[in-house]
Order: sequence, then C-alpha cells, then structure tokens
Amino acid sequence: MDAKKIKGIVVAAPASGSGKTTITLGLLAALTRKGIDTAAFKIGPDFIDPGLHGEITGQPGRNLDGWMLDHDTNIDIFARGAEGSDMAVVEGVMGLYDGFSGASEAGSTAQMSKWLDLPVLLVVDAGRMARSFAALVKGFAAFDPKVRFCGVVANNAGSPAHIRYLEEAMADVPEIALLGAIPKDAAAGIPERHLGLFTAEDKVVCQQKTHALANLVSNHIDLDGLISGLDAIALKQTADRLRPEPAVRVAVARDSAFCFYYQDNLDVLEEHGCEIVFFSPVNDADLPENIHGIYLGGGYPELYAKALSENVSMRHALLAAARANMPVYAECGGFMYLCKSLEDQNGGVFEMAGVFAFQTVMAKQLCALGYRQIRFLENTPLGPSGTVVRGHEFHYSFIRNPKSEQAGRDVYETADRAGKTRTAPGWLANQCLGSYVHLHFRSQPQTGRNFATACAAFQNKRKNIHETP
Repeated sequence: MDAKKIKGIVVAAPASGSGKTTITLGLLAALTRKGIDTAAFKIGPDFIDPGLHGEITGQPGRNLDGWMLDHDTNIDIFARGAEGSDMAVVEGVMGLYDGFSGASEAGSTAQMSKWLDLPVLLVVDAGRMARSFAALVKGFAAFDPKVRFCGVVANNAGSPAHIRYLEEAMADVPEIALLGAIPKDAAAGIPERHLGLFTAEDKVVCQQKTHALANLVSNHIDLDGLISGLDAIALKQTADRLRPEPAVRVAVARDSAFCFYYQDNLDVLEEHGCEIVFFSPVNDADLPENIHGIYLGGGYPELYAKALSENVSMRHALLAAARANMPVYAECGGFMYLCKSLEDQNGGVFEMAGVFAFQTVMAKQLCALGYRQIRFLENTPLGPSGTVVRGHEFHYSFIRNPKSEQAGRDVYETADRAGKTRTAPGWLANQCLGSYVHLHFRSQPQTGRNFATACAAFQNKRKNIHETP
C-alpha cells in the first residue's frame, strides 16, 4: 500500500515572543475555513498551545518533543496525528536553533523540522528593523543548510512604506520568499497568565476570535502561494493499534481548573482498554458511576480554589476512592487538589480533598521548571519499581513543610535533563500517586498497560467483595 502523502510546515522564529502562536492559530483558522483538513502539533512540553490548536481545527493538538520522546516515537506521533488530514502545521518552540545547549541542535525546532522532513515558515518581528530584516533571514537560512525554508512572514510591520522597505531588502535573499507582512495594528493575539497563554477551556478562541485570526492570515499572507510551494511528504506507515473493547472505566478531570493533558496520554490509556469518562471537579457533585481509576491532570486549581473547596461532595468522593485503594494518578494541579489545603497568593486558605496531608502554597515566582526523568522506587499504579518515565515540571506553588506532614511515601528518584539529581517527589498513598511532575506516557510505553492493569485489579477485587456471601 502506498504511503499517505501530506503537505506540512513548521512555524518557527528567531526568538520567543515573535508571534509564532498567533501566526500558527491564524494559519489553522484560515486553512480550516478553506476546507483544508489540518492536523496541528506543538514542539515541547506545552499544554496550552495544543488545546488552542484543537479549538480551531476540531481535532486534538499533539505534542512532539526531542527529549521526552525519541526520534521514532516523534515520527510515529506525527504520522498517526496527521493521518487522514490534508495539511500539517507544527508550531515550534523558542528560537529556531535554540535547544539544550549552544553546541548542538538537540532539542531544537530545527532538529524536529529535519526529523519530520518539513520546511520552516520563519516568523520575524520586524517592528524595529528595516534592511537588517533581510540580513537576519539570510543568516538563519545559511546557519544550517540542511534546514529547508518555505518562506518568511514579517510580523509587527509598520506603515505601508515600512513593508515596501522590507520587500526591497528581501530582494537580496531570493531563495526565501517574503510571503506576507502583518501590520502591528492588526494584532489578534491571545492574552496570557502566569503559566502562559489562556487555555482552550477559557474559550478565548471563540468564533469571533477564530474569524479574526483567519482574516489576519488571509488578508496579509499569501496562503495559496505558501500551499502551492510545498512538496508533499510521505507519512511513515504505522502498525495498526487495535483498541480493545473497554475493560475498565477511568474518570479524567477536565474543566476550567484541570485541562493540562497530553492527548497521547489519553490515547495510551484507551489503547490498553480504558474507557475515558470526563468529569468536572468544579461543577459535578460526584464522581462518574462504575469507575475503576481516576486521572487528575494539571491546570489552574488556584483560580478555582473557592469553588473546588465548596464542592464538598466531590472532595469527599475523591478521598473515599483513594481510601478504597482505587488507582489514582494526579499531577501538578491535580496533585494540589488532592492535598489537604491550598493557599492562594492573597493568603486565603481553601480546603482540598485531603488525600495527601500537605498544604500547597502559591508563590509569586516560578518554583520549578525543566525536564525530569523519574525512576519508581516502589510499585505504583503506573508501573513496578525500576520503571523509568520522562516528563517535565513547571509550577508556581510549593509544598509547605513536606517532611513534617508526610502522608504517603516518596517513590520518585528524579533527575533533570543533564542527569543531575533533583528534588521532585512522587507521593504514594495506598494506590494514589501524586506529584508536580507531568509525565509523558509515550516515553514509557508500559505506563498505560500498567494503569489499566491496576484498574482491572481494583475492579476484580470489588467484584469479589460484592460476591462474597
């Protein structure tokens, strides 16, 4: 069978803050409006951008990552995510050539563009440049001849005279087409908060905003020229992943407070027989019926602390499930919710579920950021002792007096990307595992199977209890 072919681009920039996300969202909106089925991806451990991508395209955005995931896994995720689509748009991270060090391309957007065999659309903030714009573009193109470019977009352009100046300058770089210039007064950006942009759950990409983003690209970028200039690439043929009939039901928290999930984590669970049942810790009075496991992802529980605290029945249901030895996995915001209480930046203290006897405290500065490699020191719902999983940590809160208020055992041996030992505990109480670290299940293929097995064991034990005369 011939391999499916697809056109695609990587949206990159010289530096963060150049407008990658706005241009990416605009491209997705414009392509979707033209009836072009588009798959979207984000490079790096980001939850917000893929969520925004999905709001526009109507299909889940997916993450690619040069450290958490190896080359073949990234190619596999891309091929599966792009299957059935006409176009793929990959949003880069940081500057095009920025990676783990200054000595190599490892972890960079440039590396991923070569892995995927996709050309780069370079977005450059031209607000304070004139002829130097062309020099910068020429330098980026020459820095690594193996990186292909399909064009450049000038963002934050000034007057029509400024745009003509940029066009004249780019005549000296004929190998890269200037596909458009976004006037600075045409901005259609997304607002930000302390962990980044507002999320898809905040509905900032409403129909009106989507229309504005589509117009931004359609009016100022030669979209037809971009598409026609792309060569179609063959997607890697992947083995069928036959999803079994669901054997267990896993409740997954998803609402405005808990919305940080890698789509592939949910896919991995489904591939191993888990039926995903979404619920809202903010709005629902109880957990879904007939569940055998719980997954609480990250998000912004601190913004909804009052509502979470006042939803007493849900807090009690979660505590009862944990005490009944139901497998529970909670990370970052989900972990904070399972602790005893949460103190916000104003000093307000709100009672949480109480599975772990810690108080988490919101800080005014970043508390942790970086890649993490975890080795389990004991058997957990995600795998036996010795299992290694990769992920990342990014949070503005901390545990107050963790050693004096232990409720569970620290079962994580943690190292950063460089292999240096880090303090990033993973707390285990009964079959409830909680940590600030966001794990990517594709970095350790057995995590989904292990969690499904733990849920099935709980299901069977509960059946046996109910069947005992």
